[in-house]
Amino acid sequence: MTRTTQAATTEQAAPSQTRGGFDGIPCRIIGVLDDGAASLSAATLKRIREADCVVGGARTLRLLADQINPEAEQHDLTGALSKVPEWVRATQNAGKRAVVLATGDPLCYGIAAYLASRLCVEAIEVLPNLSTIQVACARLGLAWQDMKLASVHAKDAGEWIVGANGLHGLYALLQDIRRHDRLAILTSPDNTPDRVARMLLAEGLGEDFQIAVAENLCQADERVHANLTVAEAAEMHFADLNVLLLWRVTPRANPVLMGLPDSSYEQRHPEKGLITKCEVRAVSLARLQLRRDSIVWDIGAGSGSVGLEAARLCDRGHVYAIEKNEDDFAIAGRNRAAFGLSNHSLFHGKAPACLDQWPDPDAVFIGGSGGELNELITLILGRLKAGGWLVMNFVTLENLAVATTTLQASGAAWDVLQLQASRSKPILHMHRMAAENPVWIVCANKTAENNDEGNAHD
Repeated sequence: MTRTTQAATTEQAAPSQTRGGFDGIPCRIIGVLDDGAASLSAATLKRIREADCVVGGARTLRLLADQINPEAEQHDLTGALSKVPEWVRATQNAGKRAVVLATGDPLCYGIAAYLASRLCVEAIEVLPNLSTIQVACARLGLAWQDMKLASVHAKDAGEWIVGANGLHGLYALLQDIRRHDRLAILTSPDNTPDRVARMLLAEGLGEDFQIAVAENLCQADERVHANLTVAEAAEMHFADLNVLLLWRVTPRANPVLMGLPDSSYEQRHPEKGLITKCEVRAVSLARLQLRRDSIVWDIGAGSGSVGLEAARLCDRGHVYAIEKNEDDFAIAGRNRAAFGLSNHSLFHGKAPACLDQWPDPDAVFIGGSGGELNELITLILGRLKAGGWLVMNFVTLENLAVATTTLQASGAAWDVLQLQASRSKPILHMHRMAAENPVWIVCANKTAENNDEGNAHD
């Protein structure tokens, strides 16, 4: 495993020693704070002065310019991260000393893990410093052991768009915010605290969190903004170097994941009933064989009930839903907003439109086909991941016949369940049972082999 030492340690291995198959001088990955040499021990500064090759970002190299041997080779890693392993390897092969300067703790969203995965792990030695997250929490007196650590220190993600999927650079952070009460976030000059705050406002979370931003830590112009509201932070501008802290000030919801009563969903009026009923929904979701990270397609979303409950079950996955009816599309959007979900994208259109833009699914639910059932089944079976399930609901014999004929021709293993539920209704001072319309649930598995039992339905 990678050796990690305190910054004040002395030399632990002579160059001639063989350590886990590596015979050479380990590259020291040194954590530096923005007060430069003041953040380092005398032993660590000695390592820098003795280095034959020093790699670091432009700002870090400037901070320690007076500590670097003028004859040492220097490399700016800004925009050249992929070259760092070769720079280090070349220095070590020449029997010389290499140092990589990192920010704070190199193993906390830093370069150390990257180098450990590309060099012999015994060829590096990590000399950590305080992480900027630790320093920010110390300034505010916040315990950080139970905080969710996150980073958006990457390329410009752009402003958040409600309903965006995992391709958006802020998507993972939003899912973390939905799941955790306290977060410490490393930002970037593009993905700023005010941008994160605007995302929270767009997602209806503006009243749920308090914000603090620690700027230019360990520098003369250090400033800490404590106890900002989300709305206040959304209108502010912050220094490029900062740490964002979020903590929840309202209780986090603990919603029912599936089996919600039909009355929980807005439905179209006066044509009330364009919803997959609770009993059918529960069986359909069970047959989809969902996992927490499943990618799900919901075709003919209607009021959105199946896709929305799937999104709750797949909190590390994503649901892509499409609905052609304009009124139902609007209703499904309002249901999505009411349930506070960020892993659900809703599209207005008629399938197969949009499907070519969606990632391959682990599970597909068809609640309505718009007359394109044969084409949809064929397309879905071609896109479905290995082991995935297609589940369809039908109330007409004609659609049932099209589905089973298409599945039979495809070679997929399939089965049909007829489900008819009856619900109690009051009659005077007593109750009677009122039958709901029967529904056929057709399920197909892509990888199961055809056999006589699997196709005995014909």
